[in-house]
Amino acid sequence: MLLLCYLCKMFKNKYTFILSLSFLIFALAGCKSRFEKIRLSNDVSKKYQEAIRLYKAKKFEKALILFEDLSQKYRGRAEAEDLNYYYANTQFELKDYTTARYQYKYFADTYPTSKKAEECRYMTAYCYYLDSSEFSLDQENTYSAIDALQLFINLHPTSERVKQASEYISKLRDKLELKAFSNAKLYYTMGSYDISNYKAAVVALKNAQIDYPDIKYAEEMSFLIIKSQYYYAKNSYVNRQEERFLETLTYYNEFNEAYPKSIYSKEALDLKKDSELSIIKAKEILVQEAKLIEKYNKQQKESIIKKDTLNTIKTPTK
Repeated sequence: MLLLCYLCKMFKNKYTFILSLSFLIFALAGCKSRFEKIRLSNDVSKKYQEAIRLYKAKKFEKALILFEDLSQKYRGRAEAEDLNYYYANTQFELKDYTTARYQYKYFADTYPTSKKAEECRYMTAYCYYLDSSEFSLDQENTYSAIDALQLFINLHPTSERVKQASEYISKLRDKLELKAFSNAKLYYTMGSYDISNYKAAVVALKNAQIDYPDIKYAEEMSFLIIKSQYYYAKNSYVNRQEERFLETLTYYNEFNEAYPKSIYSKEALDLKKDSELSIIKAKEILVQEAKLIEKYNKQQKESIIKKDTLNTIKTPTK
């Protein structure tokens, strides 16, 4: 309303204002109809030029509409190479990385000798990289991105893009390492609810170290293996504690040898000492239990003998 009042003041009378407003409306309508007219036109050359103009003007939504229409009509023609390249780039600019990587791969496979083939192979891998999920989610695209980036490096070892591709692979592997570490650590966290999770944590942590020998969380993981095994032993039945605490000591020795000056050394040493004391205590308890069982069995045997003797006395001799 304020805008209309302002516009009224700009003109001398109401008639002039209405004419000017009508002109503006028709002008805007004309702009829209121009695109629609081109879109519905059978003049593919004119439509192609307009698509390129819109692309360069960064009006990707409209450019995409024309490129999608032209992709069928230009199939098999010389202009199809550039068209497919712009089409893939448009999808990328619109952040539709799934469709973009498909189009880039299609371009590289269809035009392997093109000057743009190297770029499109790289962009295929880069789209996978951009589509890689957070470490806590499914990592299918992360594995695909690593494979695609490595394939690019193998195919174009002298490319200036190799350095960037290698950096992306490193970042993706860091993500996989973090996921493996986090999953294994989760078992340790859940151990307080079920002691079998402590054993699962040991297995998961060791497997992660095998899968990723240079994992940057190796020191903490080795310490958590000691801790998980310690709590697994601590919460076990007494007759299983000795062997499980012995495993804790084995893991401690491996940790101490690998990380003699670790920030976890003091806590690890405390777990070692307590494991040694727990083994002694477990043995003592088992000895006491054995004595009690022996005493009980002896009492039961004496009771049976006494009962048999009484029965013999009571039974008359024939």
